[in-house]
Amino acid sequence: MTDPQPQDAHGGPQFHGPVSGSQIAWGNQTVTQNQRNDTAAAPDVGALARLVGELVRQLPQAGLAEQDRVDAEAAAEEVLAEVTGPGAPEPGRLRRALNGLKGALAPVATGAAAGVEAGAQEWAHEAIRNLTALM
Repeated sequence: MTDPQPQDAHGGPQFHGPVSGSQIAWGNQTVTQNQRNDTAAAPDVGALARLVGELVRQLPQAGLAEQDRVDAEAAAEEVLAEVTGPGAPEPGRLRRALNGLKGALAPVATGAAAGVEAGAQEWAHEAIRNLTALM
């Protein structure tokens, strides 16, 4: 038996090395091709961990009701667990935890939380902006 011999591709494409990330259509009457490269930048987990840690330290002065503060701390702990755990953070879990934290801060940011101390509304706005920017 003999080894197969290379055959002419009859005017078609010929690849003589690795090909990656390419699209090709050949011998089609019509063709539609689409390609998406959805590689969003990974969040800066170090900056995110520092920001959330600082938010946790500042929560007692934010003027949240007790249950709202507990909820915000729990959401912050979920974020910290995700970004400081072994391996890369799971994007969906991190996004949900961050949304929970931003949701807990929203009543302060909008002024809807009763008994909010002066400056807490702007603090919450800034915290939400910073959390959003890091994601």
